[in-house]
Amino acid sequence: MTSRSEAVRRQYLAAMGIDLWERRTARPAPEAAPAAPAPKADAPAGGWETLENEVRACAKCALAATRTQTVFGVGDRSARWMFVGEAPGADEDRQGEPFVGRAGQLLNSMIFAIGLKREEVYIANVIKCRPPGNRDPQPEEVEQCESYLIRQIELIRPRLIVALGRHAAHSLLKTELPLAKLRGGRHSYHDTPLIVTYHPAYLLRSPGEKRKVWEDLRLARSVLEAP
Repeated sequence: MTSRSEAVRRQYLAAMGIDLWERRTARPAPEAAPAAPAPKADAPAGGWETLENEVRACAKCALAATRTQTVFGVGDRSARWMFVGEAPGADEDRQGEPFVGRAGQLLNSMIFAIGLKREEVYIANVIKCRPPGNRDPQPEEVEQCESYLIRQIELIRPRLIVALGRHAAHSLLKTELPLAKLRGGRHSYHDTPLIVTYHPAYLLRSPGEKRKVWEDLRLARSVLEAP
């Protein structure tokens, strides 16, 4: 019988215009005790509280004068999956949390489609303050803020990063290649595997691209599950 969570996942996939797919049924394996998670490497100097305080008080670029508040990040601080967007928008600037509003709801659907919940991944942005008028982040703003993202990655030790959208991919990979050429490949950011896909806000404008996102998420999962 299909569980309620699986039924909901199917609804999300259908809403995204994605064909359902099933794993081949295999003979049940004998139950075994779950393996203990591998211990993480020592955390960098200065933990989460120190980093959050630094971000909250940051005035390294002009965005400090126009923000309502910084948008640090949200989710499981031991997550295997990390999703990284470009910058907070108006809703995020008001609420202090990344990916809220309609784009956030679609991201939640993307996460649920791979069998996870929002609270089981970590979500952040390349920069922690909203650019005025939701303009693109400037290179100097990315440069000043990137160290915070690197330290978040060092603390979380994710198995995989998903870059959401062209600006996030360009900022992390230091490239100007179009998104179409970055999708479908395995990249790396500070020794962590990275997959590129579309930003949820773009999908709201171009819903026909949702199937491509499902391809990217399946690739991401295969990279994460690879030995």
